[in-house]
Amino acid sequence: MSATGKSAALTPPDVLARKGGVPLVCLTAYTTPIARLVDPHCDIVLVGDSVGMVLHGLPSTLGVTLDMMILHGQAVRRGVERALLVVDLPFGSYEESPAQAFHSAARVMRETGSAAVKLEGGESMAETIGFLTRRGIPVMAHIGLTPQAVNTFGGYKVQGRGTGGAAIERDAAAVAAAGAFAVVLEKVPDALARRITAQTPIPTIGIGASPACDGQVLVVDDMLGMFSDFRPKFVKRYAELADDAGAAIAAYAEDVRQRRFPGDDHVFADATPASQKVPDA
Repeated sequence: MSATGKSAALTPPDVLARKGGVPLVCLTAYTTPIARLVDPHCDIVLVGDSVGMVLHGLPSTLGVTLDMMILHGQAVRRGVERALLVVDLPFGSYEESPAQAFHSAARVMRETGSAAVKLEGGESMAETIGFLTRRGIPVMAHIGLTPQAVNTFGGYKVQGRGTGGAAIERDAAAVAAAGAFAVVLEKVPDALARRITAQTPIPTIGIGASPACDGQVLVVDDMLGMFSDFRPKFVKRYAELADDAGAAIAAYAEDVRQRRFPGDDHVFADATPASQKVPDA
């Protein structure tokens, strides 16, 4: 508990200590209202670069900028009190060199108040992860299907099938040895995710991976059903808000056209009714 009586926010060491324990709950958030909704229930709130596709209508995450991530990170920070806040480093902001990654990560943490950053890549990014963690920047790694490399993969395909699994196992070992406190496993076969989870000393956070992972993450808009035409296999829909919202908007439009809205309860009279006037002293 903090001096204010509120529960202290989770830290990267808290998450690391959950390895093999009660599964970690993680959802994305991009705005203050959604952050306030997910914070009481989540251990980790991720400001993912998926914001580019979810909120900005981009075809992939490649067009997301550092300024966009900071803007949304600031918004989410205002709504998070207990969960660990992690912000993605976007494409092009860290791959050039460890120094570039440090500059980007330090700016994100300084301007958003996040406790950690997430970056994509395994063995190829181990040097960068070590560089950051030795300088006080906690890193969540991300391997398997890494959306920023979607052009290299030729689409959003399952990674690590057959002999490809060995490379992802090496990626997991490399990021753990470099100092990452957790690693996201995206769109890899169940058996591979189970092996990596058993072998890796840091928590694995699955998305399209395995129930054996140390935690799970989903894009909040996906699990809430905000997109009626987007139904990936690895997402369980816990609501159908797009359908509900569409019905509500249609009802509003019809009420306006039929002059049923606004009604008497939604407009203001010229003067305060006598029944509501404050009597003279």
